[in-house]
Amino acid sequence: MVCSSADGCRNRFVHSLSVSSMTMDVKAVVEFATVTRGLSLVLQAVLNAAIPDHEADAFRPPRTEEPLYLDPVVDWLFGGLAHWDAEHFLFIAERGYLYEHNFAFFPLFPIVLRGLAETLLWPLSSWLSVRGRLLLAVALGNTALFLLSVVALYALSRAVLQDRRLALLSSLLYCFTPANVFMTAGYSESLFAALTFGGLFLLEKGFTLRACLAFSIATAARSNGLVNIGFLLYLPSLNAISQIRVYRATTKGHSKVLHYIWVILRLLLTSFFGTVVIALPFCAFQYYGYRTFCTPSTSLEQIHPALLSLGEQRGYRVPDENGPPPLWCMRPLPLLYSHIQDVYWDVGFLRYFELKQIPNFILAMPMATLAIMAAYAYFQANPELCLRLGLWGTGLEKPTPGFFNPKAFVYVVHSTVLLVFGTLCMHVQVLTRFMASSSPVPFWISAHLLLLNEPLLHRRKTSNPNVQLQTDPKNSFMHTPQNPILALLPHFKACSPTTQTILGYFLSYWILGLALHCNFLPWT
Repeated sequence: MVCSSADGCRNRFVHSLSVSSMTMDVKAVVEFATVTRGLSLVLQAVLNAAIPDHEADAFRPPRTEEPLYLDPVVDWLFGGLAHWDAEHFLFIAERGYLYEHNFAFFPLFPIVLRGLAETLLWPLSSWLSVRGRLLLAVALGNTALFLLSVVALYALSRAVLQDRRLALLSSLLYCFTPANVFMTAGYSESLFAALTFGGLFLLEKGFTLRACLAFSIATAARSNGLVNIGFLLYLPSLNAISQIRVYRATTKGHSKVLHYIWVILRLLLTSFFGTVVIALPFCAFQYYGYRTFCTPSTSLEQIHPALLSLGEQRGYRVPDENGPPPLWCMRPLPLLYSHIQDVYWDVGFLRYFELKQIPNFILAMPMATLAIMAAYAYFQANPELCLRLGLWGTGLEKPTPGFFNPKAFVYVVHSTVLLVFGTLCMHVQVLTRFMASSSPVPFWISAHLLLLNEPLLHRRKTSNPNVQLQTDPKNSFMHTPQNPILALLPHFKACSPTTQTILGYFLSYWILGLALHCNFLPWT
């Protein structure tokens, strides 16, 4: 097609170059993510076989199904993925919600596992028990979900930061996230991250209805999906203010008032219905829990004797139509989730602030430090914008690409809220996976610090010419290799202290998590 003008040809060339660069980046990110997933699965198998399992006081339901031919093989290969909370998800996928404390774990991930076991893995049913197929579904499902989440993170980073290098580096860092073991094992973190990052990208692109659907599904995976309502309230409000500002400068007369009313009315309707849609899975799940235990239709005779015996030994409540309802059913707002967090996990405001929990605070400190640095640096760079809540200011018209882009404001606020809530009201060691699966900010600030402080990521000469990074000739305009992380690792000792600290943190938690978690040893 012939261009109609010089500007048209230039714009088309720039667009094709942007699409080409994005394709190359996505390919590099997916390849690296695939490698790290494969390495994670291999390492957990080796470490699980080499290190004896710790006798932890954890949920370990008895096996009520006879193992089949391939079950020992699958258990040897992927048994490390079924420890700690993963046992709950696997048990729910196999048996449903039997015990009261199982309701701390939301249903979407068990549904995905059972769906894979009964469809894609059904041909193996003659050689693998349901448990074996569910364990295989964890390995396959979380691998695919992680790949989706890293692509979603890259797309979101490009849309918000408007900086290709920062988006690429952030996504590559995410590939060996400190929460790696929870992205690999039978946890819902990869599923939640894919839905959250994907929903945020859709919201940034103006697809509000699709974003609400993604956030709603995410709430069916984890309770903190409710926090995404904040994005739904903020980003459309920012767009509405921008529309009013533009219309105010270009339109006069009576139609201006009508337009203002329409913009505000549309914003209110979007906020209301979007909030309802996102909160609906949480409310429906709480209602299901209420019906299960407050108006039960199950008797003890219908429960497998081994599972009933475990409940009696460990104090796990099971539904019983002939027994009295639990006390939480009598509360004005009978929320089962709040009851479980309070009674079974002792979660509450400042409850974790004890001397014996100092090691767990130390474990959470690196992630907390990244979140604090992100908030501090962003406020220092944009004090006026922050005081105006990012809704108006001189920087909005011509945003600066990079981490200090005004569009990143709401994400920094979201990260800070997660940090404060996680520190004050949760088991603090969970902060690492809590933030790594919910917010892109830890990866953005890490990549920002690397680009700011690492000479090897730039063309300028360093003191040692033997450690200059070679530029990919197909990607020369970027001034960095297609995968700068792989290029930095062989020269780790020559890197700046900032780079050594960040990469050291990511890599050490990546490996330690696999070694400890997969052997029932305490981890984040």
